Amino acid sequence: MSLIVVKAGGRALEQNMDNILNSVAVRVSRGLRIIFVHGGGDIVTKYEALIGIEPKFVVSPQGIRSRYTDERELEVYVMVMAGKINKEIVAKLNSLKIKAVGLTGADGELMKAERKKKIVVLDENNRKRIIPGGYTGMIKEVETGFLTTLINHGYTPVIAPIAIGEEGELLNVDADQAAGKIAESMRAEKLLILTDVEGILVDGKLIKEIKVSDVEALHSRIGFGMNRKVLMCAKVVEAGVKESIICSGLVEDPLKALEETAGTRITL
Repeated sequence: MSLIVVKAGGRALEQNMDNILNSVAVRVSRGLRIIFVHGGGDIVTKYEALIGIEPKFVVSPQGIRSRYTDERELEVYVMVMAGKINKEIVAKLNSLKIKAVGLTGADGELMKAERKKKIVVLDENNRKRIIPGGYTGMIKEVETGFLTTLINHGYTPVIAPIAIGEEGELLNVDADQAAGKIAESMRAEKLLILTDVEGILVDGKLIKEIKVSDVEALHSRIGFGMNRKVLMCAKVVEAGVKESIICSGLVEDPLKALEETAGTRITL
């Protein structure tokens, strides 16, 4: 049976969770094996505001804006990602008669990551600065045996983007990176990224398919956030996944993109 990794971004989940999870449940009930990875950065930011924590963001020399996770922010990040969002998804899937189990990378050492000791950022004057890396990490290893056991017993893993570091510390990891690494390690057939846009837009037009060999040429014509997704998807395809798909998670049946030509496909 085919294995698909589905990653849903926080914005798509906030606006369309029921339809996304109904779409997942329909495919699982038909025999498709799915690993579900979720984001939720905007939801974390909302709860930080409720308890008086000002979220911190940094910009890389490449212009990529990302969350800076210090110790206080990590606490909220873990509570919201592993608690609220993850368990809401699990509860909904179980109500749809899908045997879902919620996980982080710390469970069974599912995702081991290397903590970033220092990072390079741009300051308010657009100058490069080196600052402590905080509690963010790069995934180095996925415990595939654990996931395989769960899937073989009929469970649908729901994974929050939290990894475990070399010293046992919890780390914020990018949800797209987590989904890509899991798809690559588990030799999934496809990786599906659900976002709040219809796919990759170049000059205002949807690109239906991108060959891995064409990614470099498109590099400067895609926005930074989406560019990072495309590069990750291309890497996953090069590693053996049949195709990666970036498409809207805001439609009635988002996983229909697996069967039809919605969104943007990245292929060899």
